[in-house]
Amino acid sequence: MIAASQKETLLEVRNLVKHFPVDGSDDVVQAVEDVSFSVKSGETLGLVGESGCGKSTVGRCLLRLHEPTSGEVLFEGKNIVGLGNSEMQTLRREMQIIFQDPYASLNPRLSVRSIVAEPLKIHGIGDKAERNNRVADLLAKVGLDPKYGDRYPHEFSGGQRQRIGIARALALNPKLIICDEPVSALDVSVQAQVVNLLQELQDDFGLTYLFISHGLAVVEHISDRVAVMYLGKIVEICAAADLYANPMHPYSQALLSAIPVPDPRHKRERIVLRGDVPTPINPPSGCRFRTRCPIAIAPCAEIVPELREVAPNHFAACIRIGEQTEIAGTHIAS
Repeated sequence: MIAASQKETLLEVRNLVKHFPVDGSDDVVQAVEDVSFSVKSGETLGLVGESGCGKSTVGRCLLRLHEPTSGEVLFEGKNIVGLGNSEMQTLRREMQIIFQDPYASLNPRLSVRSIVAEPLKIHGIGDKAERNNRVADLLAKVGLDPKYGDRYPHEFSGGQRQRIGIARALALNPKLIICDEPVSALDVSVQAQVVNLLQELQDDFGLTYLFISHGLAVVEHISDRVAVMYLGKIVEICAAADLYANPMHPYSQALLSAIPVPDPRHKRERIVLRGDVPTPINPPSGCRFRTRCPIAIAPCAEIVPELREVAPNHFAACIRIGEQTEIAGTHIAS
């Protein structure tokens, strides 16, 4: 297996911004603000944060399901922002998405065979018999009986529907798949099955994932690296093992302290954040997390913290990292 550091960069995001206009107002929702990261070929990058932090918007901007307000999205070194429709349609053979809701993402009027074959039909790949054979192979790959091709989405459970969505995403042999909270709508036992399936498919097809989720335990299991988002900005990014063993940013520490411990005899000390997440229409000045941060100081209102390397291959955006600052039994230190 090639080490992550030796793999080529498949996706690079530079200073991505996405603002949504507010109806009847000059205000905008600052959903994504100056986000930068890269994903290497064959890697899984987890993107985590509270609901509304902008992580799904990032994923959709990468496929231009939302048009970025500014910034660059480089896929295999080519900036896809600004490409015409025909160029994007060709490129989408390499970039696919698995949606969060397996009930809303499948057309109830189409059979499973038609749903999975639709990408092949749109891109003019194969004749009807060849497409049907491809669908049968894909259904088998995701753990479904190929005979199910004649059935309709309402005849399946949530986990089975998500497997159909995964088969559809695989139809064109993509290199990159955006997994937009693909297990959050499923039962816990089914979540594990789907995550294991995604890992098996990654090995079989050489896939690269951007795995978006608010389930920190799931992200730890599947991700090579993890990026933590808060109010439209990435506040920490590093190897998954490093994040879970030694989170540097106070927001990451608070998130990880909320993960349940599967041992009733062991109690983890929770870091309870004060207040609510501010509105992305008028976010706080300086550090966006400062209004809820337990170690915020006056300069936090003035300085926009840069995402800087605070340990080898460990990046965080906090001006106080490097100080021996106690936070509810944890500390921020270099």
